[in-house]
Amino acid sequence: MYRSYEMDLAGRKLTVEIGKVAEQADGSCLVRYGDTVVLATVCASASPREGIDFFPLSVDYEEKSYAVGKIPGGFIKREGRPSERAVLTSRLIDRPIRPLFPKGYRNEVQVITKVLSVDQDCNPDIVAMIGSSIALSISSVPFAGPTGAVSVGLVDGQLVVNPRLDERDRSAMYLVVSGTRDAIMMVEAGADEVSEEIMIEAIMEAHEEVKNVVGFVEDIAAKEGKPKQEYVVFETDPEIKEMVNEYATEKMVSAIRTADKLERVENMDKVKAETIAHFEEKYAEGFGEIEKDVKAALDSLVKTQVRTMIAKEGIRPDNRGLEEIRPIWSEVSVLPRTHGSALFTRGQTQALTIATLGALGDVQILDGLDEKEEKRYMHHYNFPPFSTGEARFLRGPGRREIGHGALAERALEPVLPSKDEFPYAIRLVSEILSSNGSSSMASVCGSTLSLLDAGVPVKDMVSGIAMGLIKEDDSIAILSDIQGMEDFLGDMDFKVAGTKKGITAIQMDIKIHGIDRSVLENALRQAKDGRFFILGKMQETMTAPRPELSPYAPRIIQMLIDTDKIRDVIGPGGKVITKIIEDTGVKIDIENDGRVFITAENLEAGDKAKAIIENIVKVPEVGEIYTGKVTRLMKFGVFVEILPGKEGLIHISNIAHERIEKVEDVLNIGDVVQVKLMEIDEQGRINLSRKALLEK
Repeated sequence: MYRSYEMDLAGRKLTVEIGKVAEQADGSCLVRYGDTVVLATVCASASPREGIDFFPLSVDYEEKSYAVGKIPGGFIKREGRPSERAVLTSRLIDRPIRPLFPKGYRNEVQVITKVLSVDQDCNPDIVAMIGSSIALSISSVPFAGPTGAVSVGLVDGQLVVNPRLDERDRSAMYLVVSGTRDAIMMVEAGADEVSEEIMIEAIMEAHEEVKNVVGFVEDIAAKEGKPKQEYVVFETDPEIKEMVNEYATEKMVSAIRTADKLERVENMDKVKAETIAHFEEKYAEGFGEIEKDVKAALDSLVKTQVRTMIAKEGIRPDNRGLEEIRPIWSEVSVLPRTHGSALFTRGQTQALTIATLGALGDVQILDGLDEKEEKRYMHHYNFPPFSTGEARFLRGPGRREIGHGALAERALEPVLPSKDEFPYAIRLVSEILSSNGSSSMASVCGSTLSLLDAGVPVKDMVSGIAMGLIKEDDSIAILSDIQGMEDFLGDMDFKVAGTKKGITAIQMDIKIHGIDRSVLENALRQAKDGRFFILGKMQETMTAPRPELSPYAPRIIQMLIDTDKIRDVIGPGGKVITKIIEDTGVKIDIENDGRVFITAENLEAGDKAKAIIENIVKVPEVGEIYTGKVTRLMKFGVFVEILPGKEGLIHISNIAHERIEKVEDVLNIGDVVQVKLMEIDEQGRINLSRKALLEK
């Protein structure tokens, strides 16, 4: 039976329809916000997946071209692999809900959100996040939600919840916040050097609106919710756990306190292997029945000892202080033939970033649901297995890699020059060569140096840092520059990037409830101190863009022509522009406003192409002298092409001072002749004279 629920969200009606579509899903709803419509569904297996020790949750956000009245590009004409935007939105949905499933729950859960209609004033990602929370809350899947989500912009100095398209275009910030009634679970932001104080206010205002959404979902769940399924949770045998702790604690603590990551992992693995061997010998044939308990007890021991050591003693595994940054060194111009390159190393995390400059025709074409159709600046992040000392299959970029690349892209975008100032397409690629935490922020730092090395006139330098948090009882430790173990075993991953003036990007995930405003303020304050310290280290390597581009970078010449002349430069079927490109070896991009960008490997070729275009668009003027080629012979004179596509007539009487019987006696087709433009008549016909330039 069909039911409908409504609430006001940022001055617009949010409508939820249940029981109308997708009835066989465990939980489903159709959510409408403005003219944006998203279908959210949840399904779960009835029992745990055998042989796994993780929660198999999958979240997919599906973009459909019909939602914006488009037919997909390419030959196949149907949606293919998810766009980058779809992957990032899937992550936005996943991150706040994942910590809210029961610990030890192993049933397979699949969340699918399908975008059916898009109103650009009502972002479908926020609608999908709310829809997934509703579908989970009314399903039989155990879920400690609901969650809510909103976006916040900073328009003309004012915070705006769920800004419309025109407001987003003018906004100095775009922030997405998701959380429960009691806690913020996820923050994602890109900003134009916004202060920490404004960012905190925006996050807190967003959470107040999130609480309203949560209340709305709770009302729906109270009326529509199914009984939650019973499930089996694996729990370690307390007796085995006690014996493992008694046998291994002292050895494991010693191994954990090894500063070097690889040595620490090796020592911990030795302790685990020794402990397993001890219990295997002790229980002999019965060990198979308790092996899972022994291994789980060891993992629990590591987590407990690391968290206690940090929160209670203020000691980190590598013996750093809570606010201490690992040793940093960096280098630029490490690759001789690239346009820009930089190597940034912080502790055992190392990123090599390469900058490549291209023609504007090299921009990325976006085939998604946004109004934005192309992207001039691209940042790609690669995380090969050797960076963590592993051997595994090399595959294409996963969601994590795409997410980290997008985060670095947002961090640097506010400081890049405009297309008018620097008419290049820009691609950055961060290759993670070694990883022990904070690799995404290392890629931000390395990318800044790489841009400077390439000679890109960035407005300021950007640095980034990853913060962590450990909360044990009433003890809270905020960690600067977290390493891999602290991230994996901690309660918060808080990445902040920015310049000296302010924040340019944030990504925060919280695994526990109870993080209040004071904790966020302290984390941002500590992050600011860390960013500034890292920035100082970067400035020891480079402080300003190189005055000249790399000799291997293309040269771009920019010119402006009358829009009415664009068709003349392109020519019928593109013949004219194709010939210019073939003759000079350049790339030519023409904008609708008449801007022409000539990309050449050297200035000589660029200047040659520019001169050809200038001649095409040049308007003939009376009194000007031209050098042209004879194209046609007539009894009454000859026609000369003085500019590309523009011919004028030299009457037989104006060829020479003396009388001429036949034009062939003086000129023939193909002859190059200098002429003076004497007249352009009312019909636009051009009259030339050769005689006017000859001595009598």
